[in-house]
Amino acid sequence: MPDGGRPNGRSCAHLQLLGPGVTQVAGCTDCLSRGWRWVRLRLCVTCGHVGCCDSSRGMHAHDHYMRSGHPVVLSLASDEDWAWCFADQVFLTRSRECRSGHPRP
Repeated sequence: MPDGGRPNGRSCAHLQLLGPGVTQVAGCTDCLSRGWRWVRLRLCVTCGHVGCCDSSRGMHAHDHYMRSGHPVVLSLASDEDWAWCFADQVFLTRSRECRSGHPRP
């Protein structure tokens, strides 16, 4: 996206879906079933489906959104602290003051 997913003045209408994160997962189930590798994992905060990121071969997190309409995924990468709303096209990040709380737009 031209604005890098961080548009000024735009917010996510799905913040109520965010809950506590997940600490361990086996991997992208769609990739595992095909014997593929993934780059990063994303957790659907609506149903708990774990899919791979858009930089991965299968782009299964995005595919899950397209099939289900579930709008928000949480990054499960240990070095990332954000969520993405597909519907509103915006990153959700935690403020420095609120690292233990929910992501915010």
